[in-house]
Amino acid sequence: MSQMLTITRPDDWHLHLRDVNDGRLQTVVNDTAKVMGRAIVMPNLKPAIVTVAQASSYRDRILSLLPAGSKFEPLMTLYLTDKTSPSEIKLAKESGFVKAVKYYPAGATTNSEDGVTDIKKVYPALEEMQSLGIPLLVHGEVVDPSVDVFDREAVFIDRVLQPLILDLSEMKVVVEHVTTREAVQFVIDASDNIGATITVQHLLYNRNAMLVGGIRPHFYCLPVLKRDIHQEALIAAATSGNKKFFLGSDSAPHFLTLKENSCGCAGCYTAMAAIELYATAFEKAGAIDKLEGFASFYGADFYGLPRNTDKITLERSATPRQLPRSIPCGRDNFIVPFPQETDIYWKLVG
Repeated sequence: MSQMLTITRPDDWHLHLRDVNDGRLQTVVNDTAKVMGRAIVMPNLKPAIVTVAQASSYRDRILSLLPAGSKFEPLMTLYLTDKTSPSEIKLAKESGFVKAVKYYPAGATTNSEDGVTDIKKVYPALEEMQSLGIPLLVHGEVVDPSVDVFDREAVFIDRVLQPLILDLSEMKVVVEHVTTREAVQFVIDASDNIGATITVQHLLYNRNAMLVGGIRPHFYCLPVLKRDIHQEALIAAATSGNKKFFLGSDSAPHFLTLKENSCGCAGCYTAMAAIELYATAFEKAGAIDKLEGFASFYGADFYGLPRNTDKITLERSATPRQLPRSIPCGRDNFIVPFPQETDIYWKLVG
């Protein structure tokens, strides 16, 4: 007999949509809008979304692709650079649709070349954000080549994040896609204005999935999957009912040709079945009753936005399914959904 699970419509507090020039935007909008009420849209396009005017234009492109009758709301962000001014931050607040600013250390991840080179350079903009209550979304990794890739998040907390919140103690900060027990503990110990998103790939897998039996490029994301002790800490945090932790898929639609080559790019495309995958992770942890808070309540509460009022329904079948091997996207391109090997028993049915 199948099992039904009805929860308040969830939101995705960390999502990559890309843009219209290669077909990816339409694909991701379709996959996201069918289930998510809102999503925080990442600004690391080429060129990056660094002004409110650019964010407005990007928002219009997203809205133009929504299915008829869709109530999905894209929540826009600005890309923080060394040149971001307090006046642009003020415009962001006045816009009503820019909800956060994203901090990428320069060179840390996809399209981060224009990111911040020194956190001290952006303090005027950060101080304005603190005064206006605009959250700072942090990609928490150092780019120091002497630091091991598996340690970049923990070192970032020590070198950058701890001093930052000491200097700007009232700023709302989201530590995006946390991957280590050090990051989890930092968020737990911090004040209530510090939150974190957790991806489903980091709940379901550890680095063995990427490296055992050969290098598997579709498991490669940044921050990279860590060892099992960190995965266990993430599962415990996500399923704890702690309101500081909420859903942020970090879903990123990369083409097959960019993932499967001699220098494959980072990112996992989970938007096609994000809530089903999170349900799988929570069920494995024996905490399916905690999914609604994590997926539907805590992110909205942190951002000071109303919770969604409508519902979605998932059905658990006795027969598992797997995601398609690839999704046609644009002209002669394909996106590979993540993950290929996981049996998924949950399905969105309403």
